Amino acid sequence: MADVLIATDSVRLFRELNSVIGGGDITVRGVPAGVQVLPAVKEAAPDLVILDLQIGNMGGMAVCLDLRLEEGMQRIPRLPVIMLLDRRADVFLARRADAQGWLVKPLDPLRVRRAVRTVIDGGTFYDESFRPTPASTIVPAGK
Repeated sequence: MADVLIATDSVRLFRELNSVIGGGDITVRGVPAGVQVLPAVKEAAPDLVILDLQIGNMGGMAVCLDLRLEEGMQRIPRLPVIMLLDRRADVFLARRADAQGWLVKPLDPLRVRRAVRTVIDGGTFYDESFRPTPASTIVPAGK
């Protein structure tokens, strides 16, 4: 049984994620504030932490960095993190925070399930949605 901790101040987003990944072999719990993540992790370490980038008082990047600092001091175990990004440009923040995965909003159930399963199983999931086409692969018209 996998335990997933979701940190978001959006009731709608929490309900959406819970309905997509909850049940079966995954239990879901949530906290509505970024400052509540570390105490929740210390109380019972989850198998996966999902962080909304835009949490009112302490955003997803700050929470992820806080978890990484605590891990570095060996106060908590290494935890896989998926960040929920608002736009493609936020991938930079997820990389800097050392997240094992990210999803770019708007979310869809198939990507969410695939990301959660991949990261829980020890892999990484980097959402390619909305990724711009590199200029070197664009073929000029008429060639």
